[in-house]
Amino acid sequence: MGVIYSDFSRARIGWFFGLSGWQLTTVALTFLPIAWAMQQAAWTSVALFTLLWAFVVLVTVTPVRGRSAVGWVLASLSFAAGGLTGWTRFRSKASTGEADSLEEPDLPGVLQGVRIHDGPPRGATSTRTAIIQDHRCRTWALTASVIHPGIGLAELDQRERLGAGLGELLDLAARTELIDAVVFLVRTVPEDGAERDQWIARHRRPTGPQVARLVNDELQANLTRASVRTESFVTVVVPEGRLAREAKESGGGLDGRARVLYSLADEVEAQLRGGMGMTSVAWLTSPELALACRTGFAPGDRAGIVDALAGRATTDSTDSTDIRDITDESRRSVGVNAGINADVPWAMAGPSGADPAVRHYSHDAWNSISSTVKLPVRGAAMGALAPALTPTAPGERRSFMACYPILSASVANRQSATSEWAADIGDELRHRAKVKKRAKASQESETVRRLDAKLARGNSLTRPYAVVTVTVPKTARVSAFGRDLDASVRRAGFAPLRLDLAQDVAFAASSVPLGVSLTRKAD
Repeated sequence: MGVIYSDFSRARIGWFFGLSGWQLTTVALTFLPIAWAMQQAAWTSVALFTLLWAFVVLVTVTPVRGRSAVGWVLASLSFAAGGLTGWTRFRSKASTGEADSLEEPDLPGVLQGVRIHDGPPRGATSTRTAIIQDHRCRTWALTASVIHPGIGLAELDQRERLGAGLGELLDLAARTELIDAVVFLVRTVPEDGAERDQWIARHRRPTGPQVARLVNDELQANLTRASVRTESFVTVVVPEGRLAREAKESGGGLDGRARVLYSLADEVEAQLRGGMGMTSVAWLTSPELALACRTGFAPGDRAGIVDALAGRATTDSTDSTDIRDITDESRRSVGVNAGINADVPWAMAGPSGADPAVRHYSHDAWNSISSTVKLPVRGAAMGALAPALTPTAPGERRSFMACYPILSASVANRQSATSEWAADIGDELRHRAKVKKRAKASQESETVRRLDAKLARGNSLTRPYAVVTVTVPKTARVSAFGRDLDASVRRAGFAPLRLDLAQDVAFAASSVPLGVSLTRKAD
């Protein structure tokens, strides 16, 4: 049997019978009118104030699908105001003919503050890695495309080593005192057969047997519908407040920040290849990142981009002096396309239009539904989330994002001390009030007390969360695919929670590898 990872606890534990500080304050203040009415012997007022107090307590204490009633009211009002004023509706500048610069990103929602810089040449090939700057959250990030052989056929000891490798990666990020979060993003994309079509065009002979050609075409058509491809990305996020100090020692400006980010990328890459068993780690350039961003919003555009890349490769393999001497007719006859632009400009890397709804997100010809994944109390084994990434119908794309925000040592120690104090106070109050301690409360208290010992041994503290998204064409009923997504998450042993009123942010975090976080507040 594999290792069950269950040694996690809630970020905050209420010290007064499970109530947090603000909840206890609200309950106590709203009880004061009842006490005053009882002192005045106004029993009718006592009854009325008691009913009002019970309603306030119910609204304050009882969560509804992950939020309090007050939180739902504020979120609903904000969403309605944004929809009425048109703030949440997005139309790209390219679609309206107002794009001034093709190199300036034009992205919707929380991605509007993102800017992409070409870093200085790096390595033996002088590759200019794309540096992601988020003005909204004051962060810098690098994204790498990774390939992992998978753990489907891995033995138990190998899975344990890979799990330990992830822990070592997070500890490494914490020791740098620079990295704020490590984001893993996986997309299972429907196979479009573009590479297969090109291979057949290059190798099929006109004189081949017709029966073999027919069988091959039928196999390709059927297998393409049932096949998916996996795209994996790793993003390292560094806040400006930490990076600026180190950048001054490296020359300052963009080049100084790039040097610090490159050194962090080398450290992370070594751990990804070593402890986590990645077979390939390639830090994306600006054109490659724009392609990943565009296919995140529009999965169906990949086939045309692959054809353009193949056409440009044919052009690059032809001598440039010969191309200038070739006429248009001879170009068509030999298949040389000298003017092919296979790159996706950043002004067109996003959708032409996007409209967030209450329970889904609409972008171009696609609809997406996102849900967060709640950790089960009994824990989970490595690889348990595989059903959540498995599509249930042709043409369906699923994306999964696991974010590991890393707390600094001072914040981790302070939170550990506060949680342990809250657990002790809660146990003592239950003992004094003669209230039986439930098994769930006992487990939470024991987990919190073990946390301090782990921090003393040098382990890092993180608040991980995960978001899973399904994307389908607008011709399909997106609500049905959303239910199938929730069913897949439950089948994996987890509990899904639909991110209503925040579908646009959830989609950007789980489908576009630009380092968007659901927990980081805007500056």
